[in-house]
Amino acid sequence: MIAGGREAVRSALHMAVLVSIRRKLPLAQTYHRLVSSGKPAKIAIVACMSKLLAILNAFLRDQTPWQNA
Repeated sequence: MIAGGREAVRSALHMAVLVSIRRKLPLAQTYHRLVSSGKPAKIAIVACMSKLLAILNAFLRDQTPWQNA
C-alpha cells in the first residue's frame, strides 16, 4: 500500500501510468520489463510512477516542452 506523498499527485501519476501501459506509450516498456523480470505488477506501476515524476521534474528544471521522438 502506498501511503506517502500527496494523494492528488499520487492519483494523477497512477492514472497517467495506467494509461501509458494500456496505450503502449514509453513507460509501458519499463513496466513490461520489470514485470517480465519478476516484479509484482503493483511494484512495477509504482516504479513507473517514480520514473514519470523524475521525467516531469526534468522538464520543469530544463524548461523544455515534451517532444515525441
